[in-house]
Amino acid sequence: MRRTADALADVQGPPYNAPPGDRPLPTPTIPLEEPHMELGAFSVSLTVKDLEASRRFYETLGFMPFAGDQAQGWLILKNGAHVIGLFQGMFERNMLTFNPGWDQNAQPVGAFTDVRELQRRLKARGVPLVSEADESTTGPASFVVVDPDGNPILVDQHV
Repeated sequence: MRRTADALADVQGPPYNAPPGDRPLPTPTIPLEEPHMELGAFSVSLTVKDLEASRRFYETLGFMPFAGDQAQGWLILKNGAHVIGLFQGMFERNMLTFNPGWDQNAQPVGAFTDVRELQRRLKARGVPLVSEADESTTGPASFVVVDPDGNPILVDQHV
């Protein structure tokens, strides 16, 4: 997860530090025949100041830890199908996270769209990337895009 931290620091820079109405928006070109874009498991990644205090708070809301390493500064909590990640000292901002190849229990799924293919599709649609997956590789990789309001979206494949 630390590999995206440097790229996320760039989110503060132009053009995303302008007011929302002043930011350039990509002009999506989505052919009707293009298949649905399946992004994988969804979670919200939260930047926290005190991992233990945050874990205790979210446990009062019914979330229970099911992955992560508190000694490394991160935990993944779950409440039913809802997943949140708590990250201390890893990211500058909260972000949406998608994990191609995983289900909501962080288990591998059969067929899925590789992160590099998702990246190619977004580039073809005119979506700028803050960081990119190396398209000459296979397996785990990630990229980051930013929505028009400056919210980072991490697409992080672990398989």
